[in-house]
Amino acid sequence: MSAAEQKLTDAEIIATELGAKKAGERIKWLYETYGDRVMASTSFGLQAAVMLHLISENAPKMPVAFVDTGYLFPETYKYIETLMERFDIDLRVYNPKMTAARQEALYGKLWEQGEEGNQKYGIINKVEPMDRAIKDIGADIWLSGLRRAQSSTRQDRPFAEQQNKTIKAYPILDWADAQVNVYYHMHELPKHPLEAEGYVTMGDWHSTVPATEGMSAEETRYGGQKYECGLHLDNGSSDYQI
Repeated sequence: MSAAEQKLTDAEIIATELGAKKAGERIKWLYETYGDRVMASTSFGLQAAVMLHLISENAPKMPVAFVDTGYLFPETYKYIETLMERFDIDLRVYNPKMTAARQEALYGKLWEQGEEGNQKYGIINKVEPMDRAIKDIGADIWLSGLRRAQSSTRQDRPFAEQQNKTIKAYPILDWADAQVNVYYHMHELPKHPLEAEGYVTMGDWHSTVPATEGMSAEETRYGGQKYECGLHLDNGSSDYQI
């Protein structure tokens, strides 16, 4: 059996195991079973406190990677400080190799340059730093807080899948919005300050807007042209094998 086939089998095994467990049990089982092969990521978005709380309760030694694009809302940076005072987690912060100022001086505002500009923006600010995080941490199983209820692009996701060289696992994949809200209430978790201003998703300030009447969550990102930033799609690049 080839390495690729073995990894695919691993993803199928993990997906089956996670499907039979609750969220906290999923995270605990993954870390106890695979140890240093496992890491998580956080964007400090609207539901970030749920995954961070679950990790702190069930696998506090698990590395958690955070990619700071340099373009987050000021409220997000303040929210990060609030959550880090609350949770005892091993947070690892990764930044793009190019500062925001340097990028704009050389390339202009990439997010205003159509699909090609947005793709370049994503590789520089998100994909490459996360790829670097995975290599630095040495993990090949990556936990993410994706949920099927978040968008149409996520409705058919399995609990674990192969993405290039990495297995992606989703401990709260089957949680509905109501379950997330109940969890926040039960554990008295602080909410992102921009949620009260009508934001239903969270990303960089230039690509995220609050929802108005009749807008779907997907329409609040990237002018409604897409929802995924690139981290949770197989981008097909041999340079960024996340």
